[in-house]
Amino acid sequence: MEKVYRSMKAAGASNLTIGIILMVVGLTTGIYLVVNGSRLLHRKNDIIF
Repeated sequence: MEKVYRSMKAAGASNLTIGIILMVVGLTTGIYLVVNGSRLLHRKNDIIF
């Protein structure tokens, strides 16, 4: 029975760690895309064809 609890503890800890990492990466990527999109929209008048 103790073996089951140890494996559940390890699975829970790893799921929590991976979840936090994915949230940080997702938030960082989202901010980066918003900033670059606003720069493109701001500089669209500078493009000459």
